[in-house]
Amino acid sequence: MNTKTASRIIPVKKPKINVITLGCSKNIYDSEVLMGQLRGNSLNVVHEANEINKDDIIVINTCGFIDNAKQESIDTILQYSQLKDEGKVSKVIVTGCLSERYKPELESEITNVDAFFGTNDLQNILHSLGANYKHELIGERLLTTPSHFAYFKIAEGCNRPCSFCAIPLMRGKHVSTEMEALVHEAKILAANGTKELILIAQDLTYYGLDIYGKRNLDELLRRLSDISGIEWIRLQYAYPSGFPMEILDAMNERENICKYLDMPLQHITDNMLKSMRRGITKQKTIDIVNQIRDKVPNIAMRTTLICGYPGETERDFEEMLRWVEDTRFDRLGCFTYSHEEKTHAHNLVDDVPDEVKQARVDAIMEVQQGISFDINQEKVGNTYKVLVDRKEGDFFVGRTEYDSPEVDNEVLIDASTGYAANGSFVNVLIERAEDFDLYGQIVK
Repeated sequence: MNTKTASRIIPVKKPKINVITLGCSKNIYDSEVLMGQLRGNSLNVVHEANEINKDDIIVINTCGFIDNAKQESIDTILQYSQLKDEGKVSKVIVTGCLSERYKPELESEITNVDAFFGTNDLQNILHSLGANYKHELIGERLLTTPSHFAYFKIAEGCNRPCSFCAIPLMRGKHVSTEMEALVHEAKILAANGTKELILIAQDLTYYGLDIYGKRNLDELLRRLSDISGIEWIRLQYAYPSGFPMEILDAMNERENICKYLDMPLQHITDNMLKSMRRGITKQKTIDIVNQIRDKVPNIAMRTTLICGYPGETERDFEEMLRWVEDTRFDRLGCFTYSHEEKTHAHNLVDDVPDEVKQARVDAIMEVQQGISFDINQEKVGNTYKVLVDRKEGDFFVGRTEYDSPEVDNEVLIDASTGYAANGSFVNVLIERAEDFDLYGQIVK
């Protein structure tokens, strides 16, 4: 009698393209576009997968903004190039700001990387991976954020002359994306369940000048606001000089444009602002903040500051500290100055010791911690619309319209008071407040 022996089929793991993203939300957006194109080419693409195998291709989207970010990018490249040497991955490809800025140096120092690409090399990256750029996929991305919110880049590059900033060296001049393309992209996101658009660019307020001959952000906001399913639109990275006040009219008119504005101001003393080439004075800065608050009384304003810029005296710092105390920003981040090659400020002497820079940052943030605590206490007893991002233990964790993901306050909602799915909106009564967190319960 003939017998058949069954052979056990051992599944073969399909090679994947593993995209690693470092740096800011603009890099997240770029990675998502790349991944959307790869998926559209029927390639197996993942984002920051922990499991790797010897056939995998690693694509590292780097940051080259300041020293810490550059070091993280270099460390990541070295980590994966070592895995390639050990036969644990097949290829390592590097793209993004660091390789745009330092490509020759990287190629000579890290020779086992298969290819280095810059910030505007999408088509070349795709070709190196055996894929073609598909125009029909414009506006489609593979989100790495929770599906209910998405970073939404409306322009690339920057025309501002800020002395400390290397962004124009890595991203080039400001280039606005056409409004129709943005509306198309937003409709795709909304159809796939995105409820919050976080508008990003190096300078949102410059939008439209290059292609429409005028600042056109207010019109774009209204067009996006009209899209069914988009319940929140949030503005990040608005430059103070030449700020178009029409934005605030749109914010007041439309309920789904968040009363939130991220405006990096960097410093306040006239001599620092002049040396930084910010195109604004202390008084004009104070005036624009007051005008914004007068026009949108309940707006949450976020800013970022730099401590230890060349020539910053103790008097400069004390003046900035007093201004922070007086202005009482809802949200504030503070960073030590980084001396970047080929920037205008690199011609100056980096004369503030690192320990002094850090001490000044710590002092600013201590003051801001107290301000944030006071502002949060005022919210106790009030009910807010909250977008739920995730569940952690006994809490649903979300945000009000006054808070952006990762950088701002969170609302911790007692899960025993009701159910809230990720990406849903719930009304939350705030019962307790800490420096940077609010606690509450779901109410009908």
